[in-house]
Amino acid sequence: MATCEILLLTPVSNLGDEGDCVRVKAGYARNFLVPQRKALSFSKANERQIRALIKRREERDRKAKEDAMLLAKHFGQLRVVMAVRTGENGKLFGSVSASDLLEKLAEKSIAISRDQLHLPHPLKELGQHSVEVRLHRDVSATFVVEIVSENPVVGGNG
Repeated sequence: MATCEILLLTPVSNLGDEGDCVRVKAGYARNFLVPQRKALSFSKANERQIRALIKRREERDRKAKEDAMLLAKHFGQLRVVMAVRTGENGKLFGSVSASDLLEKLAEKSIAISRDQLHLPHPLKELGQHSVEVRLHRDVSATFVVEIVSENPVVGGNG
């Protein structure tokens, strides 16, 4: 199988970021990456363009990291209260999922993607839970989610 070395002009998932020189199958480069203007064939003539792409990527990454650090400070102080329906003994009907948390955050004008929210499993118990948000590959933050009952249990055994 023939392979060739190409320079990525834009980030390509499972391949690399802008400015990376990667080895791919010749057909993939010739039929997809180059026509879509996602890559150029690698040569010494492209060296100046490579340096410009890498510099632009580093600048964009630095700016994204600064923005993520500012947002992380905000997340550190954030407390989200979720009111859910419960049955006897405070047992939840269902659970609080990542999409529920994203909706609640959107109500507070905080827009993050599902990929950034790290919730290994849905929350199924009343109380406080810490949820991690990955804002950048080097920056993450946690915020508190408090799950309370919409219909608190009243009374006792007599």
